[in-house]
Amino acid sequence: MNSKPLLALALTLAVVSTAATSRAEVGNNNGVANPNLAGKEELAALPHLNGSLADAIIEGRPYLTMLELQAVLESSLGADQQAELYAQLFVPINLNTASRDEILLVPGVGERMAHEFEEYRPYRAMAQFRREIGKYVDDNEVARMEQYVFVPIELNTASEADILTIPGVGQRMLHEFLEYRPYRSMEQFRREIGKYVDDGELARLERYVTLDLGS
Repeated sequence: MNSKPLLALALTLAVVSTAATSRAEVGNNNGVANPNLAGKEELAALPHLNGSLADAIIEGRPYLTMLELQAVLESSLGADQQAELYAQLFVPINLNTASRDEILLVPGVGERMAHEFEEYRPYRAMAQFRREIGKYVDDNEVARMEQYVFVPIELNTASEADILTIPGVGQRMLHEFLEYRPYRSMEQFRREIGKYVDDGELARLERYVTLDLGS
């Protein structure tokens, strides 16, 4: 039997499999509300929140780290209440730059797992996070933790699907991200995208992107 067709098929399947596992750079956080995007009613319905705390969260936007959100809540909620809330309300953390204190706010993450998070830096894609952290916990636990983290996408090479994983980015903003490629500097990104959003939203979006000028 000629093995070439089988080899070609195997290579094709490998490419498809790799694309499928590395496509999304921002974790699947559909089950966790984002404090930068959630409305007042959504916030007030979460554990230990009410209308006044929801207003305080909205007033403090944008949150560029989880520590900023914690600062708003810690005077009103105890540590156990915060921990319960953070399971459902979280500012996704940058796997490559988050501090140890910020990593420890991820629900269910203690000192040992925080060390594992840091050990594999720099992360190039969410697929790497799944692979490395999957050495210590099962697939369901990896998927749960993935809701709270992200790896920045590369502005000039990210696919449309990658860009759409950024919380709050829809088809209109996707078009603007793509329109100004190739980006020569982060300042160019700020200047061009700043035509469409205010400074706070620009800072929020910038958290999720990076620029590799060597690519």
